[in-house]
Amino acid sequence: MTPRSARVVVAGASMAGLRAAEQLRAAGWTGAITLVGDEPHMPYNRPPLSKEVLAGKAAFTSLSFRPRASVADVQWRLGTKAVAARLARNTVELDDGETLSYDGLVVATGMRPRRLSCPGPLVGRHTVRTIDDAQSLRQALTRPAVRVVVVGGGFIGCEVAATAVALGARQVTVVDPLPLPMAGPLGELLAGALLKRHEERGVRFALDAGVTGFTGDDHVTGVALGDGTVLPADVVVESVGSVANTEWLDGNGLDLSDGVLTDEHLRVGGRPEVVAVGDVARFPNARYDGVPRRVEHWCIPTDTAKHAAKTLVAHLTGSTAGLPPFAPLPTFWSDQHDFRLQSFGAPALGKEDVRVLEGVLDGDVVVGYHTGGRLTGVVALGGQAAAVAASRYRAELLKQPAPTA
Repeated sequence: MTPRSARVVVAGASMAGLRAAEQLRAAGWTGAITLVGDEPHMPYNRPPLSKEVLAGKAAFTSLSFRPRASVADVQWRLGTKAVAARLARNTVELDDGETLSYDGLVVATGMRPRRLSCPGPLVGRHTVRTIDDAQSLRQALTRPAVRVVVVGGGFIGCEVAATAVALGARQVTVVDPLPLPMAGPLGELLAGALLKRHEERGVRFALDAGVTGFTGDDHVTGVALGDGTVLPADVVVESVGSVANTEWLDGNGLDLSDGVLTDEHLRVGGRPEVVAVGDVARFPNARYDGVPRRVEHWCIPTDTAKHAAKTLVAHLTGSTAGLPPFAPLPTFWSDQHDFRLQSFGAPALGKEDVRVLEGVLDGDVVVGYHTGGRLTGVVALGGQAAAVAASRYRAELLKQPAPTA
C-alpha cells in the first residue's frame, strides 16, 4: 500500500522522465510524483530534430508527447534544474534553492552534447539536442548558399548532413577521425556502403581527420584540420558525442564514470529507493554478456521506465514479487536522404563476424552481426523492403537464450 504522504521525485523531464511517471502509475504507485526538468518545454520527441523538423517537413509544435491521463496529477517543475542530491538523506536540491525530499528517486537527467574545445569563434557553431538547438540551426541552414561542416560522422552527424543537402546547402562536408562514417555502431562493411550512398547524394567527407581549430573573428568562417587543411564553413555542427548529466549526483559514492551505473534491475548504488532510466543509465543486459553499457536508442526510455518503475514500486510498497533481470532488445533507426538504417539487437557486439543475410550492399541489404557464431544483431540499409526484412529477424533475436558464462 502506498503511504498517503509518500513522494517519488523524477529528476529529468524529457521522454525518459515522462515514461517513468506513467509507468509508476501503471505499476500501482498512487502517491505524489514530482518531475523536475531544466528545459521549459513539456517532454517532446527528439529524433525528428535532426530530420523532419530541421528540414521544415514537420512543425516544432508537433513534437510534444501527450501524457497519459494517469499522470494528470503529477507536479511539473519545468525550467528548474537538479543541482545536488543527498542520497543518504533522501533529498534533491534545485537551482532555485528549494530542497525536495523523496521516498523514491528516478534519475532521468539524460545527456548533453559534447563540445569541441578547439580555439576560435563560437558564433556559427551548433549542436542538435533540444528544440532551441534545432530552431537555431534551421535558421542558419536556410540562408542562401551556406557551406556546412559537420564534425562527427555518427547518427546525428549523418542525419544533419543529409538534411543540409536537402535544404540546398552549397557544400556539406562531414569530418570524422575514423576512416568511415558510423563505423563504431555498424562496422566497416556497412559503413562503407553508407559512405558511398552519402557521396552519391552530394555529401563530402574528410575522414581520418581531426579538428584543431576554427577560423574567423566574430563568426566561424572555416574549420582547420590537423593536416593544415581549412574547410570553408558558414555553419558548423558539432556532433562529437554526449556527456552524461550526472554532476548533481557527485559526492554520493556512485560510479558516474559513464552515466549512472545500475544493477540488473536499474537500481543505483545498492539503494533500492533510487533507480535510473533512459540514456543516462549504464546497465547490464542479461540478453548479452552482462557488461554494463549505456544505450542511446529511442526505445530505451520506455524500456527502462517499465522495469525501473516495477522495481521501485515493489520496494516502496513492500512487495516481494521478484522480477527477472532487465534484458531489452535494443532497436534503432536512422533516416538519411532517401534511405533508412533499421537495427534490432546489438550489432556493435558482433562486428568481428559480419555477414550479408539478404540483398546486396548496393541495394536493399540486411546485414547480420555474430558473436561466437550467434546472431547478436541485424541492420538493414535501404528502403522499406530492407526494413521489413530486418524485422523478420527480430523474433529470432528475442528467442535466443542468454549466453552462459
